[in-house]
Amino acid sequence: MDLSYSPEEEAFRDEVRAFLAEKVTQDMKDKVRGKAELTKADMENWHAILNSKGWLAPNWPKKFGGAEWNAVQKHIFEEEAAAVSAPRIVPFGLGMLAPVLQKFGSQEQNDYWLPRILSGEDWWCQGYSEPGAGSDLASLKTSAVKNEAGTHYIVNGQKTWTTLGQHANMIFCLVRTDKDVKQQEGISFLLIDMDTPGIEVRPIILLDGTPEVNEVWFTDVEVPVENLVGKENEGWTYAKYLLTHERTNIAGVGFSQAGLASVKRLARAEMAGGKPLLENPHFAARVAKVEIDLMAMSTTNLRIVSKAAAGQAPGVESSMLKVKGTIIRQEINDLARRAAGAYAMPFASEAVEGSNAALPDPLDAGPVAAKYFNNRKLSIFGGSNEIQRGIIAKVTMGG
Repeated sequence: MDLSYSPEEEAFRDEVRAFLAEKVTQDMKDKVRGKAELTKADMENWHAILNSKGWLAPNWPKKFGGAEWNAVQKHIFEEEAAAVSAPRIVPFGLGMLAPVLQKFGSQEQNDYWLPRILSGEDWWCQGYSEPGAGSDLASLKTSAVKNEAGTHYIVNGQKTWTTLGQHANMIFCLVRTDKDVKQQEGISFLLIDMDTPGIEVRPIILLDGTPEVNEVWFTDVEVPVENLVGKENEGWTYAKYLLTHERTNIAGVGFSQAGLASVKRLARAEMAGGKPLLENPHFAARVAKVEIDLMAMSTTNLRIVSKAAAGQAPGVESSMLKVKGTIIRQEINDLARRAAGAYAMPFASEAVEGSNAALPDPLDAGPVAAKYFNNRKLSIFGGSNEIQRGIIAKVTMGG
């Protein structure tokens, strides 16, 4: 995307590029571009590298140990990191839980949990969705009842689609603490240690063969009352606040920019009718359309991130960004699949290994099918696009 930057912003971009050139190893790049599964150690290593630079938490205020970047700085970093295939930071602690704690948590909770997020001592996952409470999250049934002494909540129930839960030692959960009121009014927000007796994590194998998500079962799990965030039965307010941040992140402007660059490389190498595919009028028109949409979304993203940096929770704009961002990412995935042609057929890593020698860079073709299949989820998680369109209509047109 073409933006005009001030001399200070250009200097920051140069600093980011120099840092990434030094710290993003070839092994990291190959894994990210080749869709190899990043290990827990890989993700923790990148987390530590950014933390040592003070760049791990760009949105956090400096008083909490964050970089307190403005919207343009955050945009520049995400754009440059995606361009060099840097690993993605796991967002659950840094980008989702932390804003909730900073706005609604107690001083003691902020003093204890935020440094542990930065240090990597705690790996968080998200306990929201349930088998009967996905898009209709307010119908969740996982219960939390205080014991007789009033010192602990006893949690029973099930969460599902828990991303990277197999690596986590902590989970932030929505639980039902009052069954006798309106659904949204009886929900609380709990922080739960995954090593507590009574918790079981069961992997769910996805279409691309990876155990990225999990079921998490709770059987008489004891959680200290001090781990309640904010007030009891007001968790729905905190949940909505968190979801606006999650939906903004799902848009993935940097990932789309890197993906579009990959599509162009493939389409220049793949021949159609004696010419590069990128010169095919129909294919070129699709590429141009998605590039225009991406430029417009990037501008919108800057506006929304500016709101967040000013301490405001993104409003209905986050739903708009989530819908448009996921449509763009899925369109780019489809264009890549078409550009790779026969090379996109396999999606198991052992099947694509060594199979793309005819292309200038096998890393562009090998992961195409895996990304296409995996990213079908984008329009579902974080609140399905159908639900988001309903929210947008209700807020903007009333009703």
